[in-house]
Amino acid sequence: MKNSRRQFIRQAAMAGAGVFVAKTGWSAQSYRRIMGANDRVRVGVVGFSDRHRSSHIPCFMNHYKEMNFDVVAVSDIWKLRRETGAATWKEKMGHDITACRNNEELYDKKLVDAVFISTADFQHALHTIEAVKAGCDAYVEKPFAESMADNRAALKAVKESGKIVQIGSQRRSGANYHAANEFIKSGKFGDIKMVELTWNVNQPGRWRRTSTVPLLKEEDTDWKRYLLNRPFEPFDPRKYLEFRLFWPYSSGLPGQWMSHQIDTVHWFSGLKHPRSVVANGGIYMWKDGRKNWDTITAVFDYGPENDPSSGFQVTFASRMDNGEDDPKEIYYSNGGELNLDSNKVSPKGGLTKDHADAMKLQPFLLPEVSLSEAAKVVTAANTGGDDLTSNHIRNWMECIRSRKQPNAPVDAGYSHSIATLMTTASAHTGAKATFDEATQEVMANGKAFKG
Repeated sequence: MKNSRRQFIRQAAMAGAGVFVAKTGWSAQSYRRIMGANDRVRVGVVGFSDRHRSSHIPCFMNHYKEMNFDVVAVSDIWKLRRETGAATWKEKMGHDITACRNNEELYDKKLVDAVFISTADFQHALHTIEAVKAGCDAYVEKPFAESMADNRAALKAVKESGKIVQIGSQRRSGANYHAANEFIKSGKFGDIKMVELTWNVNQPGRWRRTSTVPLLKEEDTDWKRYLLNRPFEPFDPRKYLEFRLFWPYSSGLPGQWMSHQIDTVHWFSGLKHPRSVVANGGIYMWKDGRKNWDTITAVFDYGPENDPSSGFQVTFASRMDNGEDDPKEIYYSNGGELNLDSNKVSPKGGLTKDHADAMKLQPFLLPEVSLSEAAKVVTAANTGGDDLTSNHIRNWMECIRSRKQPNAPVDAGYSHSIATLMTTASAHTGAKATFDEATQEVMANGKAFKG
């Protein structure tokens, strides 16, 4: 048993792409055997954002030489970021970078084969559509979509294009998460009965850009192009740069943080979305003009649509005060728990012999199992390129070469967007949100939620 368990953990750990390249057989020689592998992949940057600067750049630099990738262009509608992005990448790559005023100019020039998309939350799906229709593969930050209309349109465009789209749900490239997925799917864990997700930070400056907002002038950007399909309103630099605080530009806590954690629920369970969601919360701490809540608790019901008697509950709780910046994800079965903070499976809380015998049942206690040695989830605003994201970006590069589906394909983004939109719908209406399979609409108060 000990040897087989060690073998299982070793194999599951190796399933996390990127960092395990030597063990999984990917090498420079492997790539040379793939058709077109010697062609340099030209990458463009759509949105020179803080996320791109702090995480994408260092992670890309870990792999680009071996994978024969190059950054050649930056598209940003704000002059300052466009120029800063071109200068930053010129220093990194050692050659000139084409600075494009917008995505139309980027794609018209036929400059790139693939793009990083790290624009405002509500723009991700629409920018993905532009990319794949221009013939480009894409690495797209989450949340994937902030409306079901955008979600459906982007899923359709990606599927029809055949392009490689990696959603920025980097847990899917973590060895511990692969081990957890394998353990649950093996049947050894038993049925999932409860999942507790928490993400708390005490960071008054999180998602604020107090030093940058005064630098943004309307004449230096394209406000109408920024709004895309959102209702027109007068120029507001806060909604441009601090978009995570304002609906309909972002759902805030659900889209930014919950989307990561709820994605693992879909992955491990094989379910595509919740059956229902109820959410409550408010702006309890930071009275700074924001519209999105700084505190939320959401309760999800998951299970087969045709069998309401089976399933499990998920809770997501997040607050932006009194938080230790240490996300927790704990899965419970009747035999114990799988804890992705400690990366251990344990019989804690399981059905003991004494309690089982009293009801003439079989006891059920999980074994003590270590999922893997893995880096903790990095949550700081400027991470400098954590291991999970580095693995994830490498996996995207590998899949551009192999044309295999990446660890977080577009379907994962579509599913997490349903869950985040159901949460937002409940938060905005005060009603229980559900999902209509026939229309692919989020429903609240008997109506499709439009925001």
